[in-house]
Amino acid sequence: MTAKYPSVRRRAQASALTLSFLLAFGATPAAAEEAPAKDAGAGAAVAVAAAGAVDAADQADGDVNRGDVIIVTARRRQETAQEVPVAISVIRGDSIEATGNFNVVKLQQLAPTLQVYTSNPRNTSVNIRGLGVPFGLTSDGFEQGVGIYVDDVYNSRVAAATFDFLDVEQVEVLRGPQGTLYGKNTTAGAINITTNQPTFDFEGRAEVSVGNLNYRQAKAAVSGPLSETIAARIAIAATSRRGTLYNVTSDRWINEQDNLGLRGQLLFKPNDDLSITLAGDYSKQDPECCGTTYVRVGRTQRALTRQYDALVAAVNAANPGRNYAVPSTNPYARLTDLDASLNAGNKIGGVSARVKWDVGPGTLTSITAWRFWDWKPENDRDFTGLSIVSKSQNPSQQDQYSQEFRYNYEGDRVDFVVGLFGFKQRIDTQGTEQQGADASKWSLTGALADDPSVLNGLTATNTQYLKSTSAALFGQLSWKVTDALTIQPGARVNYDKKSGFYQRVVTNGAGNVISCTPTPAAGSVLAAQCGIYQPQISAPSDSAWNFTYDFNVNYKVARDVLAYATYAKSFKTLGINQNGLPLNADNTVNYDASTVKPESINHFEVGLKTQFLDRRATFNLSAFRTDIKNFQATVNGGQFGTVRGYLANADKVRTQGIEADLKLVASDRFTAYANGAYTDAKYKKFTNAPCPPELSGGTLQPSNATPDYSQPGVPGALSPRQCDISGQRLPGVSKWAFSYGAEANAPVTLLAKEGQIYLGVDGNYRSTWNSNASPSIYTEVKGYALTNFRIGFRSEGFDIFGWVRNAFDVNYIDLLQVAPGNTGLIAGQVGDPQTWGGTVKFSF
Repeated sequence: MTAKYPSVRRRAQASALTLSFLLAFGATPAAAEEAPAKDAGAGAAVAVAAAGAVDAADQADGDVNRGDVIIVTARRRQETAQEVPVAISVIRGDSIEATGNFNVVKLQQLAPTLQVYTSNPRNTSVNIRGLGVPFGLTSDGFEQGVGIYVDDVYNSRVAAATFDFLDVEQVEVLRGPQGTLYGKNTTAGAINITTNQPTFDFEGRAEVSVGNLNYRQAKAAVSGPLSETIAARIAIAATSRRGTLYNVTSDRWINEQDNLGLRGQLLFKPNDDLSITLAGDYSKQDPECCGTTYVRVGRTQRALTRQYDALVAAVNAANPGRNYAVPSTNPYARLTDLDASLNAGNKIGGVSARVKWDVGPGTLTSITAWRFWDWKPENDRDFTGLSIVSKSQNPSQQDQYSQEFRYNYEGDRVDFVVGLFGFKQRIDTQGTEQQGADASKWSLTGALADDPSVLNGLTATNTQYLKSTSAALFGQLSWKVTDALTIQPGARVNYDKKSGFYQRVVTNGAGNVISCTPTPAAGSVLAAQCGIYQPQISAPSDSAWNFTYDFNVNYKVARDVLAYATYAKSFKTLGINQNGLPLNADNTVNYDASTVKPESINHFEVGLKTQFLDRRATFNLSAFRTDIKNFQATVNGGQFGTVRGYLANADKVRTQGIEADLKLVASDRFTAYANGAYTDAKYKKFTNAPCPPELSGGTLQPSNATPDYSQPGVPGALSPRQCDISGQRLPGVSKWAFSYGAEANAPVTLLAKEGQIYLGVDGNYRSTWNSNASPSIYTEVKGYALTNFRIGFRSEGFDIFGWVRNAFDVNYIDLLQVAPGNTGLIAGQVGDPQTWGGTVKFSF
């Protein structure tokens, strides 16, 4: 059966994707779930696929004449996307390139239920249907809810989402729990990236793009035989672009792009039954990034004299001749005045060995991998041009090792996959945060506020590490009860162990180590310093076994109508707090908060997949509900006058919604797609949540009190607060999200070359969402719609086109952040302005 797939794929791509010279990803733009018709340049960018008890090879042969077949590996075997029994968005490499979505962060413009937010590579959240990681918290001690896989290798560091795709063939976004087919258990979904593989036919591709903002991008790849049994492939990609935010302090554009990636593969195929692929990759980024701009100021619960505007006035009054003000109160002026050094140095890479051996009726696969991540940041954590926090950096080094064994069996009535997975990683972090010359006036009161030396130079240095080990046995059975009915149960047994170490040492401006025990006298210099940073040491450790399972039933209602239903009992493994622990009332460390319970997940999903108009059109529909107990979230504790965030459990969270996808291949000359999602994600019960900024900085909020988000409240003393946010929406999730696109082409002869001239459009819309862990009236991000156009000419082996992205120059916000200290300052990162340029691709 599977032997037919490579030829099917080659026939379906023969004209549009002729071997191009790398990451060009072919000449066709905006291709969709399935490949374009032979001479058609576009297809749908994304479509949802459900399962089917239909023979993949027969379907492929029937569909290829219409040019709409695509092969996926979502179920760890090659099959058409129509057969996969989960909601899956499949995005072709040529679509990624044509639409300019060259990493996972930008991919959300094509996949409506994918949400990706990043303030820097380490502070990146990848969520699906509103679930994945706690919003606004960076900690090495919890697992990612969305797994990122590249050629079957799990990438544990979410920073991988910010790197450019490197020689990618296609990306599959699987929605819902993935534990019985994938090595690493993930509760929200998986992003399965497949790269182009070495070939025994010599081929190459190259691409160059230039645009405004000094945008430059070059990509190249070459593949071919070294002998009759050995083939090699090497790819390179580089991207650079001027920043989009101008720093008036440094007279430089910041938040730039600077990416370089290399990937090499060696294939040994002594016979048709055995293949061994060795792969290595290395990517680095070194941009001046990631800064914020002033967005707004909101009223908090602090006394009026302790809020942003009054504090700025106090700093100015303490410094005669100084008249500090932000360069602009309009974030879309794209101006900032950050005074601390900025950097987002970031390296990632690794090596892997994948062995596939056909043994009788099945295939045995082994994937062995080592990966690393090196992070060297510099940040401005006060979000202003004042010297409040003069230094903030937490460089990290990570190593991970993984081994997966998997056996796939395919029979007439029964198929199954069974696997073993082992994973081990260590992360070391050396952090430094230092107070600046304006910190005393900003953070203290009374006479101490008038003495800059109290806090100037106060430094917290932390050393930490995390050791994580996990092992799993997993499998899934597919039983074709009849030609129409298929039943698929799956199960997983998982073991996780985590141990960590955290030590914070605090020194004053003179470089002397300070101690905060016994409790210093109120009003003393030491008490003021301990209210900012306090020494601490902890060594959390825990382990847990988990058993999970899923059950899927799919039924072929008619030849082109498939219905399915899925139930999954899943989990997200335990977490440990790696960024310090909260304090008890007696000022001792609360070691009970060092570990976090696993999440318990019940997931329900139904779906319908249809094809019509002689299979030139598809309409897919899915509905889901996910209930989570012990949701891992951010809560607040107290450390004198400061508010600290750490990881803890919220009682209940629920997300539910409906997703629809429509694709039309009207003819070889016109294709179109439209995808939409409605997502209702809420905290069902969260009584000890961090308060939003409008309710922060005052007296303790009773646990049974529900905040009125429409009122600023009554100012009170600065102290930690908790709020009951039960019923509030999860952060980062738009209720409505859509993507769409279309392309038309016409045959033409240009410079004696026969080809096509084409015009394409794609766009996306996201409704309002909130950018704070606890929804706030100050961090609400308005909905926006982006539209992109392209026009070009292509012929066999050549493609040239011009493009404009965010064509109508829409102003929108990528992310909002609440400045520390409850002063009411809201900073943010604005989305890209209108960009335009041109791309030339060659292939042979």
